[in-house]
Amino acid sequence: MTVHVLIPVFNRLPLTQRVLQCLHAQQLDEPLNIIVIDDGSTDGTAEFLGSQQDVTVLKGDGSLWWGGAIELGLQHVLQTGASKDWVLLVNNDTQFGNDFIQRLIETARAFAPAAVGSVICDEKMPEQVISIGAVLDTWRLKAGDKLEHVRSQDKAHEPHSVDALSGRGTLYPLEAFHKAGTMKPLLLPHYLADYELAVRVRKAGYRLLVSERAATLSANEFGNSFQPRTLGEKLFSVRSAYFLPAVLAFWWQVSSIMEKLTLLPRIVFVFLKPRWSRNENTHR
Repeated sequence: MTVHVLIPVFNRLPLTQRVLQCLHAQQLDEPLNIIVIDDGSTDGTAEFLGSQQDVTVLKGDGSLWWGGAIELGLQHVLQTGASKDWVLLVNNDTQFGNDFIQRLIETARAFAPAAVGSVICDEKMPEQVISIGAVLDTWRLKAGDKLEHVRSQDKAHEPHSVDALSGRGTLYPLEAFHKAGTMKPLLLPHYLADYELAVRVRKAGYRLLVSERAATLSANEFGNSFQPRTLGEKLFSVRSAYFLPAVLAFWWQVSSIMEKLTLLPRIVFVFLKPRWSRNENTHR
């Protein structure tokens, strides 16, 4: 059973080189198939990847974003892989130990059928966990983190069950994509695409787990750094975490029937509440 590793990249060549070193150092009992989806890099990434004989390169034109890049990779694996294979989603701004994939596989086997993610630790202080996994409050339209709900003594109960998994180091059985489908890049080109995929996989009968035995190291500011300048940019820029088509598609997918009926006014409230608060403070 092969582990197909999908890595979407756009520039940041040194990070791509580092994550490939991590993958080449893996000690595991399954063969590894590394697939890099290069979405139009201009910094020498294409030339470097062309020299890597053990890396399959899929090319985009700069319009794929994360969801489209993963979709391109998944379609390639679905055509070439076997039903019992694995798919590992990895971002190039992460690093991990040489037993990382093996620990993910062991957890997935022990709790099958399951998709298994990794905790995220601060790369400057690897012992510090900065994220476990998503906890969704569908009524308030909030995605929190399991870390906020876990006490130190709860670690004995790991792996942790979560509501959604990120794409920063998550292992899926390939058969999960046959049952749940793949990405929806037109509606979810970037942010929330990984969460939406995980929710569909859970609805298809797979547990969503996060193992503390498998840690992904990342910069502490791994979240969205894009700061929209206008309301229009906030709602309609793909780079924005508040990109309205993605927000609507995601919360519709995870909501109950009653929540779907009230989704639009609740989204409007969430978007406008900060502005109302500022106006109230101004007039006091």
